[in-house]
Amino acid sequence: MPVHPILYNVQKPVFMVGIMSGTSVDGVHAALIEIDGEAQQLRWKLLGWYYLPWEPELKSEILAACRPDTPLQKVVLLNYRIAEVFAEAAKKVIAQCGLKTEQIDAIASHGQTIWHQAEPMPLAGRLTRGTLQIGEPAVIAASTGCVVIADFRAADIAVGGQGAPLVPVADRLLFGSDKETRVVQNIGGIANATYLPQGCQAREDAEIIAFDTGPGNMVMDEIVREMTAGLQEYDREGQWAAQGRIQEDLLAECLAHPYFQQPPPKSTGREQFGKAYVQWFCQRARELGLRWEDMLATASALTVESIAQAYERWLLPKAPIHRVIVGGGGVHNRWLMQQLQRRLAPMTLSTHEEFGVPDDAKEAIAFALLGYLTLRGMPGNLPSATGATRPVVLGKIVFP
Repeated sequence: MPVHPILYNVQKPVFMVGIMSGTSVDGVHAALIEIDGEAQQLRWKLLGWYYLPWEPELKSEILAACRPDTPLQKVVLLNYRIAEVFAEAAKKVIAQCGLKTEQIDAIASHGQTIWHQAEPMPLAGRLTRGTLQIGEPAVIAASTGCVVIADFRAADIAVGGQGAPLVPVADRLLFGSDKETRVVQNIGGIANATYLPQGCQAREDAEIIAFDTGPGNMVMDEIVREMTAGLQEYDREGQWAAQGRIQEDLLAECLAHPYFQQPPPKSTGREQFGKAYVQWFCQRARELGLRWEDMLATASALTVESIAQAYERWLLPKAPIHRVIVGGGGVHNRWLMQQLQRRLAPMTLSTHEEFGVPDDAKEAIAFALLGYLTLRGMPGNLPSATGATRPVVLGKIVFP
């Protein structure tokens, strides 16, 4: 049996694969990077990335599992079944880059979030919070022959954090600036922001703030599924939303949701803005006589306005924001991006691509970076973002 030392003192560059499937459940992104260095001086290079869409039947099973009444048997089986897909995506990107699995130091898998209970709930006489990401790492390790790091959120929750967001460590490395204050805005199923004050890369004590702003594409995508009886998954380039009118009363009702008033640190998911929320939204829209296009315009405005109001409440009081760098699937929604630019003016709106980071691969790259920190025994969370009592090393390591 080969020995797989933890890389505390390794000086050579390391090959890491990051795997990510987000709350949109569109597909699996795998990114392969070469990386070395320490904490603030990490040096990395993207070698390639690969996108593997979920098969429709399996996607339906995953979405159905993100509900409190999901049979436990289904979750158990999905845990193993989707790990096979994660392993396939990892092997595809490794082969695409001309490498062999034996050359890969580790695979870092975020897993598929099924339930994220960021706010404590009573259980057996105690308030408890937790999160569940499935995609059994032992299956990935057995299939690829690689060391696998998974279950990144658990360690942060164990020390009082919400287990999310975890990408701010990577955002600082990828997008921090000595010249301007920036916000990195991901628009996936859920939208999340990382506030990077000017000079944050050089200062370990920089006040980096990160939190989920609310729904990203999640509500819009679910409306499209309802609208097309499942034949389409999203509003391509926002074409339908662009034909609708924003219903201001419904938008105001949506923005009155308690989540938007809650100060950071905070995180959310399908538990608050999933199918049940969209059913309420569509019912109210019908009562108001809205067309499907109006519903999509209003849902898009909810994403835009919740992002803008989050900046106004929690970030702009600290310092002017010079640039917002947007990534995730939302960047492909032309109407959404136009509305966001209008609402955030005079801030400059950029995309991840403009900084050499593929819009759709950033989070896979981020977890590859987090996996490297784990192998080096370095903390991967930011307590200012998650609410944890201290920095901790993230993830669990599984050997093949």
